[in-house]
Amino acid sequence: MLSKKYKFQTPLVTPKTPFVKIIIFLIILISLILAFLLDLALGSVDIPLNEVIKILLGQEPEKVTWTHIIIKFRLPKALTATLAGAALGVSGLQMQTLFKNPLAGPFVLGISSGASLGVALVVLTASATTPTLLADLGIISDFGLVIAASLGAASVLGMMLVVSRRVQDTMTLLILGLLFGYATSAIVSILLQFSSKERIQSYIMWTFGSFAGVTWKQLVVLIPVILLSLLGAVLQSKSLNALLLGESYARSLGLTVQKTRFSIITSASILAGAITAFCGPIAFLGVAIPHLCRSLFNTSDHRILIPSVTMMGAILALFADLFSQLAVSQVVLPLNAVTALIGTPVVTWVILRRNSQKSFPS
Repeated sequence: MLSKKYKFQTPLVTPKTPFVKIIIFLIILISLILAFLLDLALGSVDIPLNEVIKILLGQEPEKVTWTHIIIKFRLPKALTATLAGAALGVSGLQMQTLFKNPLAGPFVLGISSGASLGVALVVLTASATTPTLLADLGIISDFGLVIAASLGAASVLGMMLVVSRRVQDTMTLLILGLLFGYATSAIVSILLQFSSKERIQSYIMWTFGSFAGVTWKQLVVLIPVILLSLLGAVLQSKSLNALLLGESYARSLGLTVQKTRFSIITSASILAGAITAFCGPIAFLGVAIPHLCRSLFNTSDHRILIPSVTMMGAILALFADLFSQLAVSQVVLPLNAVTALIGTPVVTWVILRRNSQKSFPS
Protein backbone atom coordinates (compact mmCIF):
# COMPACT_ATOMS: atom_id res chain seq x y z
CA MET A 1 0.00 0.00 0.00
CA LEU A 2 1.04 3.57 -0.49
CA SER A 3 1.76 5.67 2.53
CA LYS A 4 -0.10 8.98 2.77
CA LYS A 5 3.11 10.92 2.56
CA TYR A 6 3.98 9.18 -0.68
CA LYS A 7 0.98 10.44 -2.66
CA PHE A 8 2.80 13.40 -4.15
CA GLN A 9 5.27 11.01 -5.79
CA THR A 10 2.89 8.51 -7.38
CA PRO A 11 2.95 8.32 -11.18
CA LEU A 12 -0.70 9.43 -11.25
CA VAL A 13 -0.05 12.79 -9.56
CA THR A 14 2.14 15.33 -11.36
CA PRO A 15 1.40 18.80 -9.94
CA LYS A 16 3.48 20.74 -12.47
CA THR A 17 1.53 21.85 -15.53
CA PRO A 18 2.50 20.55 -19.00
CA PHE A 19 3.76 24.04 -19.93
CA VAL A 20 6.10 24.13 -16.92
CA LYS A 21 7.38 20.64 -17.72
CA ILE A 22 8.11 21.65 -21.31
CA ILE A 23 10.03 24.71 -20.11
CA ILE A 24 12.06 22.56 -17.69
CA PHE A 25 12.81 20.04 -20.44
CA LEU A 26 13.97 22.84 -22.75
CA ILE A 27 16.23 24.28 -20.04
CA ILE A 28 17.74 20.83 -19.42
CA LEU A 29 18.24 20.27 -23.16
CA ILE A 30 19.94 23.67 -23.61
CA SER A 31 22.12 22.95 -20.56
CA LEU A 32 23.11 19.60 -22.07
CA ILE A 33 24.14 21.21 -25.36
CA LEU A 34 26.11 23.90 -23.51
CA ALA A 35 27.83 21.34 -21.25
CA PHE A 36 28.76 19.24 -24.29
CA LEU A 37 30.25 22.24 -26.12
CA LEU A 38 32.14 23.39 -23.00
CA ASP A 39 33.62 19.92 -22.59
CA LEU A 40 34.92 20.21 -26.16
CA ALA A 41 36.17 23.77 -25.75
CA LEU A 42 37.91 23.72 -22.36
CA GLY A 43 41.03 21.81 -21.40
CA SER A 44 44.81 22.16 -21.51
CA VAL A 45 44.22 24.09 -24.74
CA ASP A 46 41.18 26.37 -24.70
CA ILE A 47 39.30 26.58 -27.99
CA PRO A 48 36.66 29.30 -28.63
CA LEU A 49 33.09 28.00 -28.77
CA ASN A 50 32.51 29.42 -32.26
CA GLU A 51 35.56 27.49 -33.50
CA VAL A 52 34.26 24.32 -31.86
CA ILE A 53 30.96 24.70 -33.67
CA LYS A 54 32.82 25.26 -36.97
CA ILE A 55 34.76 22.02 -36.49
CA LEU A 56 31.60 20.06 -35.65
CA LEU A 57 29.98 21.42 -38.82
CA GLY A 58 32.99 20.31 -40.89
CA GLN A 59 34.29 23.82 -41.54
CA GLU A 60 37.92 24.94 -41.37
CA PRO A 61 38.88 26.47 -37.96
CA GLU A 62 41.39 29.24 -37.32
CA LYS A 63 44.03 26.66 -36.31
CA VAL A 64 44.28 23.24 -37.93
CA THR A 65 45.52 21.64 -34.69
CA TRP A 66 42.19 22.45 -33.03
CA THR A 67 40.44 20.03 -35.38
CA HIS A 68 42.87 17.26 -34.40
CA ILE A 69 42.38 17.97 -30.68
CA ILE A 70 38.59 17.92 -30.85
CA ILE A 71 38.00 15.09 -33.32
CA LYS A 72 40.63 12.68 -32.02
CA PHE A 73 40.56 13.37 -28.28
CA ARG A 74 37.75 15.56 -26.94
CA LEU A 75 34.77 14.45 -29.02
CA PRO A 76 35.10 10.73 -28.09
CA LYS A 77 35.55 11.74 -24.44
CA ALA A 78 32.48 14.02 -24.48
CA LEU A 79 30.34 11.36 -26.18
CA THR A 80 31.50 8.79 -23.63
CA ALA A 81 30.65 11.12 -20.73
CA THR A 82 27.21 11.76 -22.22
CA LEU A 83 26.50 8.06 -22.63
CA ALA A 84 27.90 7.21 -19.18
CA GLY A 85 25.84 9.81 -17.31
CA ALA A 86 22.67 8.80 -19.14
CA ALA A 87 23.24 5.07 -18.65
CA LEU A 88 24.16 5.26 -14.96
CA GLY A 89 21.25 7.60 -14.20
CA VAL A 90 18.68 5.36 -15.88
CA SER A 91 20.21 2.23 -14.35
CA GLY A 92 19.93 3.82 -10.89
CA LEU A 93 16.33 4.84 -11.56
CA GLN A 94 15.42 1.30 -12.61
CA MET A 95 16.99 -0.20 -9.49
CA GLN A 96 15.39 2.32 -7.14
CA THR A 97 11.99 1.41 -8.57
CA LEU A 98 12.67 -2.33 -8.62
CA PHE A 99 13.85 -2.40 -5.00
CA LYS A 100 11.51 0.41 -3.87
CA ASN A 101 14.62 1.84 -2.24
CA PRO A 102 15.69 5.48 -2.72
CA LEU A 103 19.36 4.68 -2.03
CA ALA A 104 19.65 1.86 -4.57
CA GLY A 105 22.17 2.36 -7.33
CA PRO A 106 24.90 0.58 -9.32
CA PHE A 107 27.60 1.57 -6.80
CA VAL A 108 25.72 1.40 -3.50
CA LEU A 109 24.20 -2.06 -4.13
CA GLY A 110 27.47 -3.56 -5.36
CA ILE A 111 26.45 -3.68 -9.04
CA SER A 112 29.56 -1.77 -10.11
CA SER A 113 31.67 -4.13 -8.01
CA GLY A 114 30.11 -7.08 -9.82
CA ALA A 115 30.86 -5.46 -13.17
CA SER A 116 34.42 -4.78 -11.99
CA LEU A 117 34.81 -8.46 -11.15
CA GLY A 118 33.66 -9.40 -14.65
CA VAL A 119 36.21 -7.05 -16.19
CA ALA A 120 38.92 -8.26 -13.81
CA LEU A 121 38.32 -11.89 -14.81
CA VAL A 122 38.81 -10.92 -18.47
CA VAL A 123 41.72 -8.51 -18.01
CA LEU A 124 43.75 -9.94 -15.15
CA THR A 125 43.56 -13.54 -16.35
CA ALA A 126 44.39 -12.66 -19.96
CA SER A 127 47.80 -12.71 -21.51
CA ALA A 128 50.12 -9.93 -20.38
CA THR A 129 51.18 -9.06 -23.95
CA THR A 130 49.08 -5.88 -23.97
CA PRO A 131 50.62 -3.04 -21.93
CA THR A 132 47.38 -1.15 -21.33
CA LEU A 133 43.89 -2.20 -20.36
CA LEU A 134 41.97 -1.62 -23.58
CA ALA A 135 44.74 -0.79 -26.03
CA ASP A 136 44.88 -2.75 -29.29
CA LEU A 137 41.77 -4.81 -28.49
CA GLY A 138 39.46 -5.59 -31.38
CA ILE A 139 35.70 -5.17 -31.48
CA ILE A 140 35.18 -8.81 -30.44
CA SER A 141 37.31 -8.24 -27.36
CA ASP A 142 35.38 -5.05 -26.61
CA PHE A 143 32.12 -6.97 -26.76
CA GLY A 144 33.73 -9.54 -24.47
CA LEU A 145 34.39 -6.84 -21.88
CA VAL A 146 30.81 -5.57 -22.14
CA ILE A 147 29.39 -9.09 -21.76
CA ALA A 148 31.71 -9.91 -18.85
CA ALA A 149 30.90 -6.67 -17.03
CA SER A 150 27.16 -7.06 -17.66
CA LEU A 151 27.16 -10.65 -16.41
CA GLY A 152 29.05 -9.58 -13.28
CA ALA A 153 26.59 -6.75 -12.69
CA ALA A 154 23.59 -9.05 -13.33
CA SER A 155 24.91 -11.65 -10.87
CA VAL A 156 25.10 -9.18 -8.00
CA LEU A 157 21.81 -7.52 -8.94
CA GLY A 158 20.12 -10.94 -9.11
CA MET A 159 21.39 -11.84 -5.64
CA MET A 160 20.16 -8.50 -4.31
CA LEU A 161 16.74 -9.12 -5.86
CA VAL A 162 16.49 -12.52 -4.15
CA VAL A 163 17.57 -11.04 -0.82
CA SER A 164 15.16 -8.08 -1.15
CA ARG A 165 12.18 -10.48 -1.14
CA ARG A 166 13.17 -11.71 2.32
CA VAL A 167 14.59 -8.50 3.80
CA GLN A 168 12.21 -5.56 4.15
CA ASP A 169 14.47 -3.16 6.04
CA THR A 170 16.20 -0.63 3.78
CA MET A 171 19.38 -0.31 5.80
CA THR A 172 19.79 -4.10 6.03
CA LEU A 173 19.46 -4.35 2.26
CA LEU A 174 22.07 -1.65 1.74
CA ILE A 175 24.44 -3.34 4.18
CA LEU A 176 24.04 -6.62 2.29
CA GLY A 177 24.74 -4.77 -0.95
CA LEU A 178 27.96 -3.43 0.53
CA LEU A 179 28.87 -6.94 1.71
CA PHE A 180 28.38 -8.31 -1.80
CA GLY A 181 30.57 -5.48 -3.04
CA TYR A 182 33.28 -6.35 -0.50
CA ALA A 183 33.10 -10.03 -1.51
CA THR A 184 33.62 -9.25 -5.19
CA SER A 185 36.43 -6.84 -4.30
CA ALA A 186 38.08 -9.63 -2.29
CA ILE A 187 38.01 -11.92 -5.35
CA VAL A 188 39.55 -9.14 -7.44
CA SER A 189 42.28 -8.69 -4.81
CA ILE A 190 43.11 -12.39 -5.05
CA LEU A 191 43.31 -12.14 -8.85
CA LEU A 192 45.65 -9.15 -8.50
CA GLN A 193 48.10 -11.30 -6.54
CA PHE A 194 48.55 -13.61 -9.52
CA SER A 195 48.66 -10.98 -12.28
CA SER A 196 51.55 -9.24 -14.01
CA LYS A 197 52.67 -5.78 -12.88
CA GLU A 198 51.49 -4.21 -16.14
CA ARG A 199 48.02 -5.66 -15.76
CA ILE A 200 47.81 -4.63 -12.13
CA GLN A 201 48.82 -1.04 -12.92
CA SER A 202 46.33 -0.83 -15.79
CA TYR A 203 43.53 -2.25 -13.65
CA ILE A 204 44.20 0.14 -10.76
CA MET A 205 44.20 3.12 -13.13
CA TRP A 206 40.93 1.83 -14.58
CA THR A 207 39.32 1.76 -11.11
CA PHE A 208 39.86 5.54 -10.78
CA GLY A 209 37.33 6.06 -13.56
CA SER A 210 37.88 8.05 -16.74
CA PHE A 211 36.02 9.03 -19.89
CA ALA A 212 39.25 9.75 -21.78
CA GLY A 213 40.34 6.18 -22.48
CA VAL A 214 37.53 5.28 -24.90
CA THR A 215 38.50 5.40 -28.58
CA TRP A 216 36.34 5.77 -31.67
CA LYS A 217 36.73 2.04 -32.31
CA GLN A 218 35.33 1.26 -28.87
CA LEU A 219 32.52 3.78 -29.29
CA VAL A 220 31.35 1.67 -32.22
CA VAL A 221 30.53 -0.93 -29.57
CA LEU A 222 29.48 1.34 -26.71
CA ILE A 223 27.05 3.64 -28.56
CA PRO A 224 24.67 0.96 -29.92
CA VAL A 225 24.77 -1.04 -26.66
CA ILE A 226 23.80 2.00 -24.56
CA LEU A 227 21.24 3.41 -27.01
CA LEU A 228 19.45 0.07 -27.37
CA SER A 229 19.40 -0.39 -23.59
CA LEU A 230 18.06 3.15 -23.10
CA LEU A 231 15.36 2.44 -25.68
CA GLY A 232 14.49 -0.69 -23.73
CA ALA A 233 14.22 1.38 -20.55
CA VAL A 234 11.84 3.81 -22.30
CA LEU A 235 9.65 0.88 -23.36
CA GLN A 236 9.58 -0.26 -19.71
CA SER A 237 8.07 3.04 -18.50
CA LYS A 238 4.54 1.72 -17.98
CA SER A 239 5.81 -1.44 -16.31
CA LEU A 240 8.01 0.58 -13.95
CA ASN A 241 5.06 2.82 -13.06
CA ALA A 242 2.96 -0.25 -12.31
CA LEU A 243 5.67 -1.79 -10.10
CA LEU A 244 5.99 1.50 -8.24
CA LEU A 245 2.39 1.11 -7.12
CA GLY A 246 2.95 -2.46 -5.90
CA GLU A 247 3.12 -5.96 -7.34
CA SER A 248 -0.57 -6.66 -6.69
CA TYR A 249 -1.57 -3.58 -8.67
CA ALA A 250 0.86 -4.56 -11.45
CA ARG A 251 -0.68 -8.03 -11.69
CA SER A 252 -4.16 -6.54 -11.80
CA LEU A 253 -3.08 -4.68 -14.95
CA GLY A 254 -2.03 -7.97 -16.53
CA LEU A 255 1.69 -7.46 -15.97
CA THR A 256 3.84 -10.58 -15.62
CA VAL A 257 5.96 -9.51 -12.66
CA GLN A 258 8.69 -12.14 -13.04
CA LYS A 259 9.28 -11.33 -16.71
CA THR A 260 9.24 -7.62 -15.96
CA ARG A 261 11.82 -8.03 -13.20
CA PHE A 262 14.06 -10.04 -15.50
CA SER A 263 13.72 -7.37 -18.20
CA ILE A 264 14.61 -4.57 -15.77
CA ILE A 265 17.55 -6.54 -14.34
CA THR A 266 18.87 -7.17 -17.86
CA SER A 267 18.54 -3.53 -18.92
CA ALA A 268 20.05 -2.11 -15.71
CA SER A 269 22.92 -4.61 -15.78
CA ILE A 270 23.84 -3.86 -19.38
CA LEU A 271 23.70 -0.10 -18.77
CA ALA A 272 25.87 -0.26 -15.65
CA GLY A 273 28.08 -3.08 -16.95
CA ALA A 274 28.90 -1.54 -20.31
CA ILE A 275 29.86 1.82 -18.79
CA THR A 276 31.89 0.11 -16.07
CA ALA A 277 33.71 -1.98 -18.69
CA PHE A 278 34.96 1.05 -20.61
CA CYS A 279 35.05 3.87 -18.05
CA GLY A 280 35.64 2.13 -14.74
CA PRO A 281 33.32 1.97 -11.71
CA ILE A 282 31.78 5.48 -11.64
CA ALA A 283 30.30 6.14 -8.20
CA PHE A 284 27.22 8.04 -6.96
CA LEU A 285 25.77 9.29 -10.26
CA GLY A 286 23.29 6.41 -10.42
CA VAL A 287 21.96 7.26 -6.95
CA ALA A 288 21.92 11.05 -7.14
CA ILE A 289 20.51 11.80 -10.60
CA PRO A 290 17.05 10.17 -10.22
CA HIS A 291 16.42 12.14 -7.02
CA LEU A 292 17.37 15.42 -8.67
CA CYS A 293 14.86 14.77 -11.46
CA ARG A 294 12.10 13.64 -9.07
CA SER A 295 12.50 16.89 -7.15
CA LEU A 296 12.70 18.97 -10.32
CA PHE A 297 9.48 17.59 -11.84
CA ASN A 298 7.79 16.61 -8.56
CA THR A 299 6.77 13.24 -10.00
CA SER A 300 7.73 9.59 -10.14
CA ASP A 301 6.17 9.01 -13.57
CA HIS A 302 8.85 7.15 -15.52
CA ARG A 303 7.53 8.51 -18.81
CA ILE A 304 8.89 11.85 -17.59
CA LEU A 305 11.75 10.63 -15.43
CA ILE A 306 13.56 8.42 -17.96
CA PRO A 307 14.15 11.17 -20.57
CA SER A 308 14.92 13.76 -17.88
CA VAL A 309 17.32 11.41 -16.04
CA THR A 310 19.00 10.63 -19.38
CA MET A 311 19.71 14.31 -20.05
CA MET A 312 20.49 15.30 -16.45
CA GLY A 313 22.87 12.36 -16.07
CA ALA A 314 24.70 13.42 -19.22
CA ILE A 315 24.95 17.01 -17.95
CA LEU A 316 26.41 16.03 -14.57
CA ALA A 317 28.84 13.57 -16.16
CA LEU A 318 30.07 16.25 -18.58
CA PHE A 319 30.56 18.79 -15.78
CA ALA A 320 32.30 16.14 -13.65
CA ASP A 321 34.68 15.52 -16.55
CA LEU A 322 35.29 19.27 -16.91
CA PHE A 323 35.92 19.70 -13.19
CA SER A 324 38.33 16.77 -13.08
CA GLN A 325 40.43 18.48 -15.76
CA LEU A 326 40.18 22.12 -14.71
CA ALA A 327 40.09 22.02 -10.88
CA VAL A 328 43.86 21.66 -10.51
CA SER A 329 46.36 23.06 -13.00
CA GLN A 330 48.33 20.41 -14.96
CA VAL A 331 46.67 17.58 -12.99
CA VAL A 332 43.64 15.46 -13.93
CA LEU A 333 41.68 14.43 -10.85
CA PRO A 334 40.29 10.88 -10.55
CA LEU A 335 36.75 10.93 -11.92
CA ASN A 336 35.43 8.88 -9.00
CA ALA A 337 36.61 11.54 -6.57
CA VAL A 338 34.70 14.22 -8.48
CA THR A 339 31.47 12.22 -8.79
CA ALA A 340 31.65 11.44 -5.07
CA LEU A 341 31.80 15.17 -4.33
CA ILE A 342 28.71 15.65 -6.51
CA GLY A 343 26.77 12.66 -5.26
CA THR A 344 27.50 12.70 -1.52
CA PRO A 345 25.41 15.84 -0.75
CA VAL A 346 22.46 14.41 -2.69
CA VAL A 347 22.63 11.01 -0.97
CA THR A 348 22.99 12.74 2.42
CA TRP A 349 19.90 14.82 1.65
CA VAL A 350 17.95 11.66 0.76
CA ILE A 351 18.90 9.96 4.04
CA LEU A 352 17.95 13.02 6.12
CA ARG A 353 14.73 13.50 4.16
CA ARG A 354 13.65 9.93 4.86
CA ASN A 355 13.70 10.70 8.57
CA SER A 356 10.74 13.01 8.10
CA GLN A 357 8.78 11.30 5.31
CA LYS A 358 8.72 7.99 3.51
CA SER A 359 9.58 8.30 -0.18
CA PHE A 360 8.72 4.81 -1.37
CA PRO A 361 5.66 2.64 -0.90
CA SER A 362 5.81 -0.07 1.69
